[in-house]
Amino acid sequence: MPIYQIDGLTPVVPEESFVHPTAVLIGDVILGKGVYVGPNASLRGDFGRIVVKDGANIQDNCVMHGFPEQDTVVGEDGHIGHSAILHGCIIRRNALVGMNAVVMDGAVIGENSIVGASAFVKAKAEMPANYLIVGSPAKAIRELSEQELAWKKQGTHEYQVLVTRCKQTLHQVEPLREIEPGRNAWYLMRICDRNSNRCKIILSL
Repeated sequence: MPIYQIDGLTPVVPEESFVHPTAVLIGDVILGKGVYVGPNASLRGDFGRIVVKDGANIQDNCVMHGFPEQDTVVGEDGHIGHSAILHGCIIRRNALVGMNAVVMDGAVIGENSIVGASAFVKAKAEMPANYLIVGSPAKAIRELSEQELAWKKQGTHEYQVLVTRCKQTLHQVEPLREIEPGRNAWYLMRICDRNSNRCKIILSL
């Protein structure tokens, strides 16, 4: 994977985390345990520190960057959707930033909140916990329901399981020229405890 040192600072990637081989980590980047970093993500710790805490995921084509003396942080169990941009901001524990959303310098997203797809969160905006945040410029429009919070938790858990799946079975291959006889389709299935909202993921034919 493309891991680069700059000014004597080397990214930190625990054994328990997974970084896709096409993702790029530069300089002062610190990943927690059980973190997933997807294809073509760019985490540039060449100006300010980049921190991704335990159990968080940074999906395909995401960008994390910041200014000097300003950390860019994704909290525990954070969920950053495809092509989102985080610049010098703080994403609190268990928050979700949707696909193509942008969160600017000095902004703070409260824990358990959801930033909708393509939202634009202005610099220094402070968003409350447990809220749905949408629009351009983004606004916190309402509190999240228990069902929405459970949905977010399930999605993040799937990415935490994906870390293990990737570390155990992901490898580069040559493509098949035609579909093999008897090929099975695999599906992710959730088994959830409705009382605790805890889920486990299994692969099933």
